[in-house]
Amino acid sequence: MARTIYVIWLREMIKFRREPARMATSLIQPLIWLFVVGKGFGSVFPSPFAHLTYVQFMFPGVVGMTILFTALFSSVSILWDREFGFLKGVLVAPVPSTGIVLGKAASGATLGAIQGTLILALGPTVGMPYRWEALLAALGLMLLLSLAVAAAGIAVAVRITSFQTFQVLMNLIVMPLFFLSGAIFPVRGLPLPLRVLSDVDPLTYGVDAMKGVLLHQHEFPLSVDLGVVFLLTAGLTALATLLFRRSL
Repeated sequence: MARTIYVIWLREMIKFRREPARMATSLIQPLIWLFVVGKGFGSVFPSPFAHLTYVQFMFPGVVGMTILFTALFSSVSILWDREFGFLKGVLVAPVPSTGIVLGKAASGATLGAIQGTLILALGPTVGMPYRWEALLAALGLMLLLSLAVAAAGIAVAVRITSFQTFQVLMNLIVMPLFFLSGAIFPVRGLPLPLRVLSDVDPLTYGVDAMKGVLLHQHEFPLSVDLGVVFLLTAGLTALATLLFRRSL
């Protein structure tokens, strides 16, 4: 199975390397949120924390958004592989279907972590106080969160046959997850209905853990954040594998 995972992962990495425009365009939206929306909001609304600027408060959320978009939309490769017959060729080969799913999820997690790291590298431009141990912890957290998001994308993609439906559904999923995650405003102090929705938003815990690692400001205990992300990763990976097998 390890060889299957590696080959599927390597194929996606080669495809990504051959499409430099894909990396560049996927970074445009986070940059707009960080330097346009963040600066604009910062000139109007005070930062929730006195020792941080609004852009610094928003920075971990933008990293989370980058991971969300990149890892989730990486699962569109399943639709392309089905459309052009590659998936059919792989399925008739003597390889476990679990290996195919894990390879796709690993590639999505890698892409999400790469894109998140590129945004993380912009931290000094907004005055982020980095330490090496915080950066290493953030990298591990990005990989884990990217794996969960990529598995969620796969679980959706294996049940859809239309590119148009996939894009509409992804946008429908992504924006509420992002806005309710505490990325652009604190979760505490929200009206009760929004607070409930935020508490059941899985991205909330990934963003909160990122804030704890990078800013030392979090709204839930770090153990709760990591526990939710771990359970989410395991559960979504198992669900993606099950749905993939049923779609064969």
